[in-house]
Amino acid sequence: MKLYSIVSLIVLITVAGCTNSDHRNKDEVIRFQEVSQVVINDSFWSPKMEVWRSVTAHDVLDKFEGKHHHDSGVQEENDAFRNFDLVARGERGIGRHAGFPWFDGLIYETIRGVSDFLSQSPDKELEQRIDAYIDRIEAAQQSDPTGYLETYTQLMEPGHPWGEHGGFLRWQHDVYNAGMLVEAGVHYYKATGKTKLLEVSTRFANYMCDYMGSQPKKNLVPSHSGPEEALVKLYELYRDHPELKKEINVPVNEDAYYELVKFWIENRGNNCGYPLWLAWGNQESEKWIKEEKYLDSKFGPHSRPSWGDYAQDSISVFEQKTIEGHAVRATLLATGIAAMAIQNGEKLYAETAGNLWSNMVGKRMFITGGVGAIHHDEKFGPDYFLPTDAYLETCAAVGAGFFSQRMNELTGDGKYMDELERVLYNGVLTGISLSGDHYTYQNPLNADNHSRWEWHDCPCCPPMFMKMVSALSGYIYAHRQDTVYVNLFIGSDTQVKIGKNSVVKLKQETRYPWDGRVLLTVDPEQESQFTVKLRVPGWAQGVENPYGLYYSEGLPPVQLKVNGDIVEMKPDNGYAGINRVWKKGDQIELLLPLQPRIVRAHKQVADLNEKLVIASGPLVYCLEQFDNSNLEQLKLDLHSHLEIEYQKETLGGVNVVRGKAFDDSSNELVFTAIPYFAVGNRQPGCSYKVWLPPYK
Repeated sequence: MKLYSIVSLIVLITVAGCTNSDHRNKDEVIRFQEVSQVVINDSFWSPKMEVWRSVTAHDVLDKFEGKHHHDSGVQEENDAFRNFDLVARGERGIGRHAGFPWFDGLIYETIRGVSDFLSQSPDKELEQRIDAYIDRIEAAQQSDPTGYLETYTQLMEPGHPWGEHGGFLRWQHDVYNAGMLVEAGVHYYKATGKTKLLEVSTRFANYMCDYMGSQPKKNLVPSHSGPEEALVKLYELYRDHPELKKEINVPVNEDAYYELVKFWIENRGNNCGYPLWLAWGNQESEKWIKEEKYLDSKFGPHSRPSWGDYAQDSISVFEQKTIEGHAVRATLLATGIAAMAIQNGEKLYAETAGNLWSNMVGKRMFITGGVGAIHHDEKFGPDYFLPTDAYLETCAAVGAGFFSQRMNELTGDGKYMDELERVLYNGVLTGISLSGDHYTYQNPLNADNHSRWEWHDCPCCPPMFMKMVSALSGYIYAHRQDTVYVNLFIGSDTQVKIGKNSVVKLKQETRYPWDGRVLLTVDPEQESQFTVKLRVPGWAQGVENPYGLYYSEGLPPVQLKVNGDIVEMKPDNGYAGINRVWKKGDQIELLLPLQPRIVRAHKQVADLNEKLVIASGPLVYCLEQFDNSNLEQLKLDLHSHLEIEYQKETLGGVNVVRGKAFDDSSNELVFTAIPYFAVGNRQPGCSYKVWLPPYK
């Protein structure tokens, strides 16, 4: 343990010696459009967005109010908002709390998702509903002079704030909930200009900054990540809008928020080395923590327990070469590291984030972009362990998507957007029904009886889903100096500032992913020279995965045209760049091959040997028993042609793939494949298969 502590200390000293340069040269930073700056008008996404705004947002809020089927049948007992009212009244230690300790955080996440929807499509009724919740949240915070707000701890374990004094932070989620509150405050301010929730968030952030950090402050890090990126956003907001400080009735020190994130990340693994989670087991480890044995003087004055691999706390994160533990925690921590690397330009941060992403995508990511192979601890498995019945929590897919987006923002490399696209169209989108009011927690690739649920005892996935899809408009376009990036193919309009003075309007028209034609109209205010970079997906270039985890072949080449003329395309870092003097009405046409293709896995993935997947564009397909009554027997004929057809009346309108297969008696059949995201919408508990055997 002494050697371990010395190694960790050396890493911390090395990182601490890096300069906080405020931070990267602004010209180096890729800037994504704000969600409010992009108007989506898309045949695929717009109808879904309308369902999520008008149905899902209210459905999730209703169910947090307890308006859902429950064994007790008593709405009051299931109303998570009532927790805030009880705290506001000064109730403490009453032994009654609706929902798990992290329900505060889930409510804040929902507010963040709703905020981004409001940024794009104002809705007075929905805004008023959120304002009423914010009043209750503020009242609860005002009942504690420090600004501390954690309804579970206050109502159930008031003697254990932050999991101290015999508490258990991994269960209580105090820091996680606080971080989600901060994030909600930032997003709601950006959406509405209202400062009440931002003030609540800032007050709580100030308290954390005063309480946590290097000695003599407390050695506390989030046992569930997410707060790292949230406080980066708070730092950015006040740094970029210093005038906002005058509107907030609490002190603001944005550098303190930055330093707290730095402490949280750099202090990973800086613990007493105990408990030994794997050797002792969860029960004994929890008991050791609750008995506060980590405070023994032999561990030093700034000691805390280890949260282990499960919470990415066994070693310094800068020594970590593989992505480990609880998949949601791991991907959100990595997102926070990448967000900090964007701010500080530190090589160590960037390399650490890059190592984690490369391991995740190259050896531990599923064909749908999902992550988290193992049910126990909802965690990553070892390299190349990718079973067809894997756990694959919706929240983890969302976390992986956030991580990939931040890596693209950090590096400008299109491979990260390839993986964001993969997870968006598959691992994330499958998490919600077409009706917008039923959800999934687990998303196995082959399932015998897999139904969507109306609500869940642990409903963490709907808020995370809303956070991702409501942010989608902000991921389509980015810019840096005299370069515009087109990252996602979604019908939309935006206006981008190029260089110091030039403004360019962009209009994208497409039926993607059902059609591979993307038309981009470039409208500069005045003729000017700059570069437009369009992402050319790896799958369209014969690179199914940047590390060869999956592979395919046989697609025709991508075509690129400017004003109708074919131009030579040489993608660099995943983008086709066109540098020219642009004038009003210029058009770029990208033609992507959406013919169905067969995808296979790397030979080291033992569970997927002799199996294959059908894909078209970014979409992974599956065979559902609803269309294929003898699903268990089907083996695909690889020598037959795969037909693809758009069917307007099927599942809200999808491309359906058909081909030949054989059953166990070698009878020839025709199979029907639908996009994976659409499973479970026609018959509850219907079996389906993504990975299929070939006919030999």
